[in-house]
Amino acid sequence: MTNFDKLIKKIVKPLVEYPEDVAITHSESDRFYEYHLFTNTNDIGRIIGKKGHVAQIIRTIVYSARISSKKRVRLIIEDGKNKNS
Repeated sequence: MTNFDKLIKKIVKPLVEYPEDVAITHSESDRFYEYHLFTNTNDIGRIIGKKGHVAQIIRTIVYSARISSKKRVRLIIEDGKNKNS
Protein backbone atom coordinates (compact mmCIF):
# COMPACT_ATOMS: atom_id res chain seq x y z
CA MET A 1 0.00 0.00 0.00
CA THR A 2 1.14 3.53 -0.70
CA ASN A 3 2.72 5.42 2.19
CA PHE A 4 0.26 8.32 2.24
CA ASP A 5 1.99 10.13 5.12
CA LYS A 6 5.16 10.34 3.05
CA LEU A 7 3.27 11.29 -0.13
CA ILE A 8 1.34 14.10 1.56
CA LYS A 9 4.44 15.51 3.25
CA LYS A 10 6.38 15.39 -0.02
CA ILE A 11 3.68 17.50 -1.69
CA VAL A 12 3.02 19.93 1.17
CA LYS A 13 6.46 20.71 2.64
CA PRO A 14 7.76 22.68 -0.38
CA LEU A 15 4.63 24.86 -0.26
CA VAL A 16 4.91 26.07 3.34
CA GLU A 17 7.13 28.47 5.28
CA TYR A 18 7.37 26.17 8.29
CA PRO A 19 7.88 22.62 6.93
CA GLU A 20 8.92 21.35 10.36
CA ASP A 21 5.35 22.04 11.58
CA VAL A 22 3.71 19.75 9.01
CA ALA A 23 2.12 16.81 10.81
CA ILE A 24 -0.26 14.08 9.76
CA THR A 25 -2.49 11.87 11.84
CA HIS A 26 -4.69 9.14 10.47
CA SER A 27 -7.77 7.22 11.41
CA GLU A 28 -9.89 4.55 9.80
CA SER A 29 -13.62 4.19 9.44
CA ASP A 30 -15.81 1.61 7.68
CA ARG A 31 -15.42 3.38 4.33
CA PHE A 32 -12.32 5.57 4.56
CA TYR A 33 -8.70 5.88 5.54
CA GLU A 34 -8.65 9.46 6.81
CA TYR A 35 -5.47 11.54 6.88
CA HIS A 36 -5.59 14.77 8.86
CA LEU A 37 -3.06 17.39 7.76
CA PHE A 38 -1.89 19.93 10.35
CA THR A 39 0.32 22.91 9.54
CA ASN A 40 1.44 26.11 11.16
CA THR A 41 -1.42 28.64 11.29
CA ASN A 42 0.60 30.97 9.07
CA ASP A 43 0.76 28.32 6.35
CA ILE A 44 -2.89 27.30 6.08
CA GLY A 45 -3.53 29.82 3.29
CA ARG A 46 -0.65 28.40 1.28
CA ILE A 47 -2.14 24.91 1.54
CA ILE A 48 -5.68 25.96 0.66
CA GLY A 49 -4.79 28.50 -2.04
CA LYS A 50 -7.09 30.93 -3.78
CA LYS A 51 -10.61 29.51 -3.97
CA GLY A 52 -9.25 26.18 -2.67
CA HIS A 53 -7.39 25.33 -5.88
CA VAL A 54 -4.17 24.19 -4.20
CA ALA A 55 -6.07 22.00 -1.72
CA GLN A 56 -8.02 20.44 -4.59
CA ILE A 57 -4.83 19.65 -6.51
CA ILE A 58 -3.24 18.08 -3.42
CA ARG A 59 -6.35 15.94 -2.89
CA THR A 60 -6.42 14.91 -6.56
CA ILE A 61 -2.84 13.66 -6.37
CA VAL A 62 -3.40 11.83 -3.08
CA TYR A 63 -6.67 10.26 -4.22
CA SER A 64 -5.11 9.03 -7.46
CA ALA A 65 -2.54 6.88 -5.62
CA ARG A 66 -3.23 3.17 -5.91
CA ILE A 67 -4.70 1.45 -2.89
CA SER A 68 -5.41 -2.27 -2.54
CA SER A 69 -8.62 -2.00 -0.57
CA LYS A 70 -12.26 -1.19 -1.12
CA LYS A 71 -11.88 1.72 1.28
CA ARG A 72 -11.15 5.16 -0.07
CA VAL A 73 -8.59 7.69 1.09
CA ARG A 74 -9.78 11.03 2.46
CA LEU A 75 -7.50 14.01 3.13
CA ILE A 76 -8.75 16.48 5.72
CA ILE A 77 -6.89 19.77 5.95
CA GLU A 78 -7.30 20.99 9.50
CA ASP A 79 -7.86 24.67 10.20
CA GLY A 80 -4.24 25.52 10.95
CA LYS A 81 -4.16 24.59 14.62
CA ASN A 82 -1.13 22.47 15.30
CA LYS A 83 -2.00 19.01 16.62
CA ASN A 84 0.00 19.74 19.78
CA SER A 85 -2.01 22.87 20.65
